[in-house]
Amino acid sequence: MIAGRVAKALGAKRVTIKVGSALLVENGQARRHWLDSLADDIARLIAGGQRVIVVTSGAIALGRPALGLRRRALRLEEKQAAAAAGQILLARAWQESLARHDLATAQLLVTPGDTEDRRRYLNARATMETLLRMGAVPVVNENDTVATSEIRFGDNDRLGARVAVMASSETLVLLSDVDGLYTDNPATHADAVHVPVVETITPEIEAMAGESLSGVGSGGMVSKIAAARIATRAGTTVLLARGTETNPVERLIGGGRCTVFEAQVTPRRARKDWIGASLAVAGSLTIDDGAAGALARGSSLLPAGVVCVEGDFERGDAIIVLTRDGRQLAKGLSAYDVADARQIAGCRTAEIEAKLGWRGRDEMIHRDDLVLL
Repeated sequence: MIAGRVAKALGAKRVTIKVGSALLVENGQARRHWLDSLADDIARLIAGGQRVIVVTSGAIALGRPALGLRRRALRLEEKQAAAAAGQILLARAWQESLARHDLATAQLLVTPGDTEDRRRYLNARATMETLLRMGAVPVVNENDTVATSEIRFGDNDRLGARVAVMASSETLVLLSDVDGLYTDNPATHADAVHVPVVETITPEIEAMAGESLSGVGSGGMVSKIAAARIATRAGTTVLLARGTETNPVERLIGGGRCTVFEAQVTPRRARKDWIGASLAVAGSLTIDDGAAGALARGSSLLPAGVVCVEGDFERGDAIIVLTRDGRQLAKGLSAYDVADARQIAGCRTAEIEAKLGWRGRDEMIHRDDLVLL
């Protein structure tokens, strides 16, 4: 039963893999043999037609020795300096390991605001989609050089969850120093029992959380369960697994122990629900009968079908789509602000660049950003 769930999760079209500092860094240096083995796993997934996003810790841990910062407790500015120095080393390590398989690596540094502000979120999401479409592996880390203790994710487990949701990953693999969730801390309780599957995160599940045993990473079991809650609610299945040995993903495929946190819905359904129920409307588009029929068949909304633009909205805002008789047909995220939408309303796709002076999206609202009402 558990093997089938793991196989299904790891066979997803899009997989996000989160790597903790304790796995990647040892004595201030990248564990290159281990990293190469994970790159081998990633290459196998991609060769099978899957797309992979990496969320990685390790910048501060790598930057410490580079700057001679040997003390355990660092001031904020010292952590940020270490992150700035270590980020170069971290990106290079990933680039070199993935380049062995002719895979391009792209670094993305994000802050909480990039996943919470809608326009920044859309820009980050669009960048990630483009990189994946071009066959590159996005390697994501928190931008510690500008983050403060008050405005940061605090650990890369939650960052991993946010990135997985942003990328519409069906699966998030949390590689850590533990092989899953236990009923208690197995290091201090010999009777602790491994939990193979979590259907729903309940208060009882949360009560099982302990602390990180490594002393290197910042995320303990509390952060992993919090990350699993974020991801599963958005339609992403989470695998919590030990990653200390080489080829950790291949070991999972081969039956390695883990805990599966089951997704509550699909990523697509979760996104549609978020658009349909959670976002305030900033304007409207009235469309012709041909466009209305196309939307009913699951198509995107093209500018050619728009006959009227109302409201005061910006790119990424939610807007209502109306039929000619005023019936609310759909709700979606606009690919243009109101001024540009008015300029291209009724235009064919080939005319967009001439109207705006720059090449915009072909769709006024992409079908992935639209829900029928």
